[in-house]
Parts: sequence; C-alpha cells; structure tokens
Amino acid sequence: MSVRVDWRVSCRLVGTILKWLWVPLLLPLGLALYDGTRLLPFLAPMVGTVAVGFGLERLTDERDLRTREAFLMVALSWLSIALVGATPFVLAGEGVLGEPVNALFESMSGVTTTGATIIVDFERHSRAVLMWRAVLQWMGGLGILVLATAILSQLSVGGAQLMETETQTQDVNKLTPRISETAALLWKLYIGLTGLQVAVLYGLHLLGLAPEMTLYDAVAHAFTTISTAGFSPRGESIVAFSPAVQWAIVPFMAVGATSFVLIYFALQGNLDRVRDSDEFRFYVGILASFSLAVGGVLLVDGGPYTNLEAIARHSLFQVVSIVTTTGYASTDFNTWSSGAKHLLFVCMFIGGMAGSTTCSIKTLRWLVVTKAFRRDLFTAASPSAIRPVRLSGSVVDEETIRDIYAYTLVSLIFFIVATIFVVVDASRVGLAVTEFEAMGAAAATFFNVGPAFGIAGPLESYDPFPRSTKLAMTFLMWIGRIEIIPVLVLLTPSYWRS
Repeated sequence: MSVRVDWRVSCRLVGTILKWLWVPLLLPLGLALYDGTRLLPFLAPMVGTVAVGFGLERLTDERDLRTREAFLMVALSWLSIALVGATPFVLAGEGVLGEPVNALFESMSGVTTTGATIIVDFERHSRAVLMWRAVLQWMGGLGILVLATAILSQLSVGGAQLMETETQTQDVNKLTPRISETAALLWKLYIGLTGLQVAVLYGLHLLGLAPEMTLYDAVAHAFTTISTAGFSPRGESIVAFSPAVQWAIVPFMAVGATSFVLIYFALQGNLDRVRDSDEFRFYVGILASFSLAVGGVLLVDGGPYTNLEAIARHSLFQVVSIVTTTGYASTDFNTWSSGAKHLLFVCMFIGGMAGSTTCSIKTLRWLVVTKAFRRDLFTAASPSAIRPVRLSGSVVDEETIRDIYAYTLVSLIFFIVATIFVVVDASRVGLAVTEFEAMGAAAATFFNVGPAFGIAGPLESYDPFPRSTKLAMTFLMWIGRIEIIPVLVLLTPSYWRS
C-alpha cells in the first residue's frame, strides 16, 4: 500500500516547534532556581525537546505543507506539546501530578486552554510547577491564534475563513502583507494584553485593593486569562481574591474571547469595523442576556448573597467565564439553584468569537445557524424567494453554511457519546456521578471550558474519575481544541491510502 501523505514533512514542522519549547521552560526553571526547588523537572525536558526537535527536522528537507500534511501537523503539534508539558509534572513527582495519566491530563488541559485540573492539594506543589501550568495555557492560547490564521483557514476547519466574511477583511491572512508579519502582529497584541493585565492586577495590590494578589499571582492569572484558559495557582481560584480583582478580570476574559482582528482594528481607531460586526454585537448580547438571566434567578432564589453588588458581580463573572471558556470561579456555583446551574450549562456550548483564544462552538457558528434557520423557515413559506444569509453585509456561501451545520451536529454527537461514556465508566468503578454532572464534565472537557458541576465543580478536582475516563477526557480536550476535523480526517483510511 502506498501512502499519500508525506508524514516526514509534518514531523519536521512538529520538530521545529518542539526544539523551541526550551524557551517557555526558562520561566519555571528560573522560579525553581529562585525558590531553591528542584531544577531537573525543567532541565531534562529542555534538553530532550531540543534533541528530538533537531532529530525530527532532519527527516526531510521538504518544507511545503500540503493539505494532507497540514492535518497531521495540526493534530501532532497539540499532542506532542501536551506530552512534553507532562514531563515536568512527572519528574517533579508532586502530589497526584506525579502519576503519568494525571500529568498528561493536566498538561493537555493546559495546552488546550481547558483549565480542568487534577490537583487536589495545591499546597503540595511548588510555585515553579504551578507556573508551568500557566505557561502551558498561555502558549496554547497564542498557538491557536497563530494556527487559525496560518493553517486552519487553509483547511476550512477553523473560524478564520469565516472571519474574512465577518470582519469584511478580504483575507485575514493578508491583514499584513506576509503571514509572518501577521503572526508577529498577533504576538504583539497577545503580549501587550498580557502585560496590561499584569499591571492592572498588581496595581490593585499596590493600591491596597487586592492584598492576596502578589506579582507571582498577577503573572500567573494574566497568562491564564487572556488565553481564556482558567488555571489558577490557588485552589480557591478567583474566590481567593477581593471583589476588585474579580471585577478587573471580567473585561480581560471578554477581550481574550474577542476576535483579535477586531481588536487590531479598534487599536487602529477603526471603530466602524467593530460596530458593524454582526458577530461582535451577537457576542456582547449573549454575555448581557445570560448575565441578566442568571442574576435574575439568583435574586429570585434569595441565594447565598446578601446584596445586589455580589449578585451582579458573580452572575456577570461566571457567565463571562463560562461563555468565553475561561473557567475561573468567583464563587462556588455548585451551591447555586438548579435553574442558575442549568443556565451556566447552556453557556458551555456557546464560546466566544472566531479568531480569538476561545473554544467551544463559537458565537459565529451559532449566528450563522440562527440566520440560516430563519432563512429556511422563510423560504419554506415562500419557495420562490431568494434570501441569502449575510454577515456584516457579506453573503455567506452555502458550502460554508453546510460545513457549520455539520460541525455543530458532529460536536453535539461527540458530547452525547462522551456523556454516556462518563456515566458508564463512573458506574463501573462505583463512582457516584449524576447524569447532570456527567453532562457537565463531558461538555467542560470537550468544549475546553474546565470546571463543571458536582465532583468536577469549580472548587473540586477531576482526580476522582477513573483513569479510563481521564484518558477519554484527555482525548476530548485534544480534539475539541483543534475543532475535531483534523483528527477525524486522520482516522479516515482514504487519508492514508494512495
């Protein structure tokens, strides 16, 4: 059997990524040196990734990435980074992260910006290890931005091809004349927003409004906010911090899930592009509507809060956190009423804007589905009418609409199958998990949200789940982050056969 895909080209490019992973390892290494903790967990992967990276680069001199090789490269990149990311956890051997399956779960959760954690006792882990979790998430957030711009748009599996229509940009890849310049532009935006959040959070500390927000916490939380990821070095998540910190984090979560193309236009002073964006208005409307709905339920329930400020803060924070797939917790929403928790559950299926660091189905797809469904109802009553679906004035072609319908349907099927697996596997080992908790855990991992409900709640851990469920969830996080299609294509025999 001859093989149609040149796997060596894909592996060569993965090797190029791996050989540079020593750079982000410098931060936890420096922290370990400063704190006097073990250096080996970070030194060993630095040496290993450089060696493996150079080795993979020598597989071939061919550099052209065709569609087939791109699918393999996308899938292998996230998987290989997660494997490397797990190495410091295993070598450090601290708490539950010393177990390889747990380490892989935590690493995949980090690099896919999911934020679901295995850790039970945060005090047992060094600051260097906890910072490595944050660094993994920061890399994952930037990685999906660059990947969506550079590669996924060419494969028609990401949101970038829709960004062209939504932002009325002829080609998002031509935001600058060269793709390398576009990547550099995204880097600058990403680093700038991260730096701004560090300054805001630590500034609150210096002003006496955030006593618990040290410089270390400010950096770690900035890394995991802009990336809409949600790992906190505190077991209490954002509950550990003052209301001022919780209010300050909300806009950064929202910005992280906003199209970086629109952010670029806004910074250029071109606010008309932002105002004219159908998706941006839809995204803001969803955040506002669900926040008001959750706040209204909490107000009627007479829940655990004693004043309107607390109700407004926690309802807004949790809706923004879940819709943007950040996954932070400002309160233990496990204690909320059934109505409020079900509203948050629906939020898991939404996601932020295309072209951002967010995950889940994304608002752009839901907007197209809504418009297309309304169009179909209209044409059913008036068969001779021609009514194209438009986004920000541009017509969305029918092939794109079919792709979005298919993607949404496949996502829901994966969610249903995953839920059934969690229920059956938990029952197999005698773990008490309700159907709602299983649905929440499946959605939280597959849509890269992070916390769910019950035993996987915002202040809990995924550690009680059996290893088989953890491995299944690791797979869900992987395919959810790269939008399913690249992995499904690899599982198709015709992809490999000539």
